[in-house]
Amino acid sequence: MRLAIVRQRYDPDGAVEGALERALEALLERNVAVTLVTRSWPQTRLQLIEPSICDPFHAGALWRDWGFAHAACRVIRRANPTLVEAHAPLACCDVYRACDGVHAARIEARRRGASPAEQTAIALSPRNRYLLHAERRMFASPWLRAVICPSKMVRDDIRSRFGLPDAKLRVVYNPVDGAVFHPGLRGGRAAVLARHGIAPQALVHLLVTPDFAQGGVETALAALAAVPAPAHLVVVGDDPHADRLRAEARRRGVGDRVTFAGAPGDLKPWYGAADAFVLPAPYDPSPFAAQQAMACGLAVVASTTSGAAELVRDHDAGLTFPPDDAAGLAAHMQAVQDPATRARLSANARSAVAALSPAAITLQLVLLYRELLSGASTA
Repeated sequence: MRLAIVRQRYDPDGAVEGALERALEALLERNVAVTLVTRSWPQTRLQLIEPSICDPFHAGALWRDWGFAHAACRVIRRANPTLVEAHAPLACCDVYRACDGVHAARIEARRRGASPAEQTAIALSPRNRYLLHAERRMFASPWLRAVICPSKMVRDDIRSRFGLPDAKLRVVYNPVDGAVFHPGLRGGRAAVLARHGIAPQALVHLLVTPDFAQGGVETALAALAAVPAPAHLVVVGDDPHADRLRAEARRRGVGDRVTFAGAPGDLKPWYGAADAFVLPAPYDPSPFAAQQAMACGLAVVASTTSGAAELVRDHDAGLTFPPDDAAGLAAHMQAVQDPATRARLSANARSAVAALSPAAITLQLVLLYRELLSGASTA
């Protein structure tokens, strides 16, 4: 039996790839051959993965995605593997890993609050139109046997938009290693705050995002302006708009209570330095950072359009608010400044992700692959 993984850009150090490789290692040990269809061979730690380089010429994002999808499907037809898993909408896949959620939902989130000109640009974007079409086509395909969803939010969205039955929608959360991310990291708090010039008495709200617009940084700044000291916001991420948002923080009168920390290679010191984690993203289907923060015992204040919201609600591990609602975020940031409230939520946050260990998630994936491979081989 052979499993083909189709991922245009494969980063061996990426969070999704790390979880995937643990499951693939178990499959390789069970004599399941694995092929990786990608643009460039990434030198994974699993030397038995067979690369299939698929790198058609492209210019621009639309051509890049469309060209790779068509070329990858040609590779798949020639190789005829037992099972095909794709990480972007692909008509020729049996399994779709919805790492990025639903593109239609992401577009709706971007259009909320956008100017008329921005909304028109989003609607007319050729790449958006291509991805929406590819998504609809894939979810309508009779060959699609399963969708791996990173949260119940994504599962429910796919079911309501595309009519897929629950039997095809499998929720597999991101793994979080409680031995790596744990409350003991707080021992380094004083040193981290001193290094960045943050007052030791500050109550630090941590926001981690690679994209300030998609991460809701402006919403967080507006909320912070309504929350008095000692509230302090730390934004971790590298974004070209950081200078504009620094100016926005000064305009709102909170410039001295916001730290833009860039993109450190290791987030653990910031988890240890923080008192709470805020996730104001308009749409975040797969929040690795929020789960890591919860493992560190941080209460999470999350938008309802994030995959973390369901963990927060189900385990009383934080508070949730509607997307783009700065007043709602401010009220919750104020609430977690109460020591008793924060202590209760923090304790629950750690237990909320205790079952999402790498070993548990690997087993869940291996069992799913075995089920699908067995069904494919007998079809």
